[in-house]
Amino acid sequence: MNSKLFDSTSAAQAEKLGRLLPEWIAEIEREKLFQLFVPKRLGGLGLTLSQGLMVEEKLAKLDGSLGWTVTLCAGALWFVGFLDQKLIEETFPNTQLCFAGSGHVGGRAVKTEKGYRVSGHWTYASGALHASHLTANCEIWDNGEQVMNSNGEPLIYAFILKKEEVRILDSWHYMGMIATGSYAFNCENIDVPFQREFQILPESASLPDPIFQYPFLQLAEATLAVNILGISLHLQELIRESFWKRIEKKHFSENQLAYANQLFEDTAVQLGKVKVALYGAVEKSWSELERNGAIKDNTLQEVSKMSRALVQVARTCNASIYPLAGLEAAKSDSELNRVWRDFNTVSQHSLLTFPF
Repeated sequence: MNSKLFDSTSAAQAEKLGRLLPEWIAEIEREKLFQLFVPKRLGGLGLTLSQGLMVEEKLAKLDGSLGWTVTLCAGALWFVGFLDQKLIEETFPNTQLCFAGSGHVGGRAVKTEKGYRVSGHWTYASGALHASHLTANCEIWDNGEQVMNSNGEPLIYAFILKKEEVRILDSWHYMGMIATGSYAFNCENIDVPFQREFQILPESASLPDPIFQYPFLQLAEATLAVNILGISLHLQELIRESFWKRIEKKHFSENQLAYANQLFEDTAVQLGKVKVALYGAVEKSWSELERNGAIKDNTLQEVSKMSRALVQVARTCNASIYPLAGLEAAKSDSELNRVWRDFNTVSQHSLLTFPF
C-alpha cells in the first residue's frame, strides 16, 4: 500500500470534501482493502481476523475516516459468507465492489410472489458515497401481518440493495470522522428478489471459511476497537510532538518536564498492554475456531471484554495528556485538532459505550 497517499494534507482535503479522495478509493480498490475478508477464490484478500485487524489499525492511524470507512465497508462485504450462492457467483469477483450498510432496523419488507417489497430509512451508513450496494435490515410482513421469530420477536432479514435503488441523504453533520460520509439512505416500495435476502447467523453461512463462523458481535467489537486504537496512537503521537515544540516549554520547570515525559511514557505503556491483550484474545478465539469449529463462550467474552477495555483505556489516556498539547489542539485547521475530533466522535459508538 502506498501510505504516502494518505498524508495529513490529503486527509485535510478529504475532510473538506466530506468523503474519501478519488485517489484513495483507487488505492483501496487496487489493494482490495474493502475485501479484507472476502475469500481469495472470490477475488478478495481472504485474511484471518487478526490479519484484518492489523490492516484496519494501520489505516486508522494514517487517518480516522480512512480506517473507519474501510473497516465498515469490509465488514459489510463480510456478509458475502451469508449470501445466496447464485448471487455470490453473479457478483464476485469484482474489485470495484463496495458494500455499505446500517445496523439500524429501519425498514419493512412485505413478502410478494417473487421476493419482497422494501421501504425504509436507515442511518449512519459509513462509506455510502462510495458504495456499489447497501445492506438494510427490515422487519418482515406477510399477508398483512408482521412475522415473528421462534422467540416471539419481530423477524429481521437483511437485504442487499443496489446503489441506484436507494436515495443517499446528506445527514452526517458531526464534528469528526467527516470524510466517512456516514450518510443515511432510504427507499420506497422497491421490489427485491428472494436471493438478495440474508441472515447473519453461523448456521446461515453459505460459505465454509472460518471467518464466517466467527460471531458477528465480537468481530464488530474488535474491528471498531482497533480503529479507536489506531486513531489514539496517532493522537498521542501528535500531542507529544506538540508539547515538545511549545514555545512556552522554556518556562517549564524540570519537575514539570519530567512529569510530562513520565505521563507520555505511562499512557503509551497502558495502551500498548491493552492492545496486546486484545490481539491475544482474538488469536485465542481464532485458534479455537480453527481447531474445534467453535469458540467457547468465555473466550468470546474475553474478546468483548478486551475490546471494551481498550476503548476505556484510550479515553482515559488521551484525556490525561491532551492538556499538554497547548493551543495547537484547539486550532481548528490543525492535524492534531482533526484527529482529536475524530477520536471524540468515533469513541461515541454505542457498541463500545460501556466497559461491560
